Parts: sequence; structure tokens; C-alpha cells
Amino acid sequence: MPLYEHVMIARQDLSNTQAEALIEHFGAVLADNGGTLVDHEYWGVKTMAYKINKNRKGHYAFLRTNAPAEAVQEMERLMRLHDDVMRVLTIKVDAHEEGPSVQMQKRDDRGERGDREPRRRAS
Repeated sequence: MPLYEHVMIARQDLSNTQAEALIEHFGAVLADNGGTLVDHEYWGVKTMAYKINKNRKGHYAFLRTNAPAEAVQEMERLMRLHDDVMRVLTIKVDAHEEGPSVQMQKRDDRGERGDREPRRRAS
């Protein structure tokens, strides 16, 4: 079966448990249609670059799935109809990466700003 990665943004006025319940709900939708939710990460409330539906912030979640295309289409259809979900991005991948996503890795692992070489000015 094809592998997919999804990023979902839910409304900011939901509680953390409600946002995680959304993840479980859409995982059940996949399971009902012959797919599986391989892994999921709740990234928390983050500030968006621009307002969406008068919201400045949103609950971000990342899902890794192994599902047929029909199951993913049904899940996306239900996400678009759900009032609490503002945006969804789905991409098809060749393989899921092991470990946490880049968003969940500690800042120490990514390096500090002082580690970079200073820029040289062109004369």
C-alpha cells in the first residue's frame, strides 16, 4: 500500500485532548477503509504565518499512514467537512523516516545559531 504523510491544522480554541481526539478519529476512519495510522505526533499550538478563518494560531498534528488511495481520499473529504479542521496537507512518500519528525527534534540537535560561519562581505 502507498505511504502518506499528513499535516493537519485544527482550530486554536480546542483543548489539547480534543485535538488529539481528532487524530484518533481520523485514524479510525483510515482503519475502517482498509488503511493504518502508522504513527502520529501532536506538535501543539503554533502561530501561523497568516490568519486562516480569523485564527492566528492552530493545533498542529502530523500523521504517517499506510493506506490505499481511496481511504486517504475519504479521510481528506471528512477533514474538509469537519468544522474544527482548518487545513490539511497530504503528500505521498516512498518511505517513512524513522524517529521523530524535524519539528519534534530538540533544538540542540539542530545546532545553535552561533555554529554557522560568519558571512563575508563582497568588496
